[in-house]
Amino acid sequence: MTIYFICAGILGLLAGILTLNVGRLRGKKRINLGDGGDPEMIAAVRAHGNLVELTPLILLLIYVAHGPYGERPVAALSILLVLARLLHAGGMLGFVPAGRVIGAVSTTILIIVVSVMLIVAALRIGL
Repeated sequence: MTIYFICAGILGLLAGILTLNVGRLRGKKRINLGDGGDPEMIAAVRAHGNLVELTPLILLLIYVAHGPYGERPVAALSILLVLARLLHAGGMLGFVPAGRVIGAVSTTILIIVVSVMLIVAALRIGL
């Protein structure tokens, strides 16, 4: 589970960085609430929001998958999740061309794959 914990920590750091970025932009643009209709602020708020909306659920699902599937699949899924979320955030903030789409699609595929893995595992053990 070492790789899982490192990846979870990296995602937590990403959440902190994206939070700080929103705060920095709020001060710079003097937008105290919401996004003020500013495109840069909208992107920053959504990059942060999308991360915190999806990542905790996927991390939980991956954690639960450790029981039936073991270390290697969990490590691979964790690394893929970090890459997907970094691509998405980088794309939202304009650092990675096509990163938003690649990250969003990858994240969606991951949530579906891990969910199906858990359903299959449950059916195998008779739940």
